[in-house]
Amino acid sequence: MKTYSYLMISAVLTASIVMAAADPFAGTWKLNARKSKYAPGECPKSMVIEMETAGDCIRYRSETEYANGRKSQARYTADYNGAEVIVMGANGLLAPVSLKRIDSNTVVASYLRAMQVIATSRRVVSKNGQVMTITTTSTDKDGKSVTSVGVYEKVETVAQKN
Repeated sequence: MKTYSYLMISAVLTASIVMAAADPFAGTWKLNARKSKYAPGECPKSMVIEMETAGDCIRYRSETEYANGRKSQARYTADYNGAEVIVMGANGLLAPVSLKRIDSNTVVASYLRAMQVIATSRRVVSKNGQVMTITTTSTDKDGKSVTSVGVYEKVETVAQKN
């Protein structure tokens, strides 16, 4: 009976590792500004997003540089179950986020302020796993709906080449 229990535990752990490794969002993504669509003057000069699996969660880190030289960072670890988590920036707390997986290649991130959704980002990884498109809808200072589309290309690391 103990052998059976150990085999079951081993099988569950192995399945979890395989599923985590297969998360198409895991990796390093670099913004392709030429293929992206932002309101005039809003497109970042550069942005790199790193996502890695952490158990059942995804660990997110981003670094952004804007045309005016301003830089920002964001990081969080979240499950895909819709639970709200804190987002940390270079200067402290940012708007909390919750993630909900729609299918294996689609995740919706909702950013909150005062218990209200202030922005929604739909992240879709292409079937070949090389392009991630993030469509974000939010409201501008005048209360008008604004949509931006960021196109990110997967960066191959040395470990992936081997």
